[in-house]
Amino acid sequence: MAENKGLAESRAFFREKGLALFREKFPEIFPRLAFGLAGHGSECYGFDDEISRDHDFTRGFAVWLTDADEEKYGFHLMRAYQALLKESGAAAQGKSSALGESEHGICRISTFFERHTGLNRAPETWQEWFYTPGYAFAEAVNGEVFLDGPGLFSAIRQKIRHGMPEDVRLKKIASRTALMAQTGQYNYARSLRRKEEGAAMLALGEFVRNCGELLFLLSGVHAPYYKWFFRAMRSLPDLGELAYPLEFLLCDPGEKMEKTEMIGDICHRVRQELRQRGFSQAKDEYLESHAFEVMKKIRTPEIRALHVMEG
Repeated sequence: MAENKGLAESRAFFREKGLALFREKFPEIFPRLAFGLAGHGSECYGFDDEISRDHDFTRGFAVWLTDADEEKYGFHLMRAYQALLKESGAAAQGKSSALGESEHGICRISTFFERHTGLNRAPETWQEWFYTPGYAFAEAVNGEVFLDGPGLFSAIRQKIRHGMPEDVRLKKIASRTALMAQTGQYNYARSLRRKEEGAAMLALGEFVRNCGELLFLLSGVHAPYYKWFFRAMRSLPDLGELAYPLEFLLCDPGEKMEKTEMIGDICHRVRQELRQRGFSQAKDEYLESHAFEVMKKIRTPEIRALHVMEG
């Protein structure tokens, strides 16, 4: 199936049509505008294909600006953008879903970030970093900024992409490591022995999810929501190869008890990675020991005092 790169189309549409329009029609505000495509949608991740175009898909780009500029110029910018779409024949493709939300058009910078993270800015406190879901951060920093004169929009994205406090990251690493031990190394096989196959499958799913999130954390990348979890995981530079056995655990219909060996192999690889990076010196194969080792690296007392599985 051929891929349709909506992000590339959006970029080309902006360069060929949008750039000249906004530069010539709004010279007084043009230097303060940012243009691009980011947020919801497979095209923002570069994962779109033919299937993606059956709903909530349209040609276009976003124009981001400050609250003050939106109040003064927003209506005029919106009219110009809508006219551009009409003149270019950039009609929506497929159906519009009830939960779909366009990332195109005129948008306040504050509204964009609040829509995705609940904050109209980059996180500032450790609590804001800790309790905001990773997929929310992933949506806020995906896609591409085509042009950003003042740099404000890009600066917020850069802080979200790279600014997570190390103690928060360590706590999340400890949590995922502990949960891998509980769900995969402990409860999966025990549930099977009790003939509780439903519980075993839930444990396996939690093991895969927590391991995947750990790989993103170790790579310094925000994990996307479940739909693109494996697609993004495969592209991780150092640990992406573990996406394949994790996906196998979920999808292969083979002998369930035999999967405990694969779980053990994955945990061994994670154990090696934690030791190699200096997060743990424990020699135990059971990952819970390594989770507590990671906790010792946390300097912030309030974070270190949290339960090992929280986060």
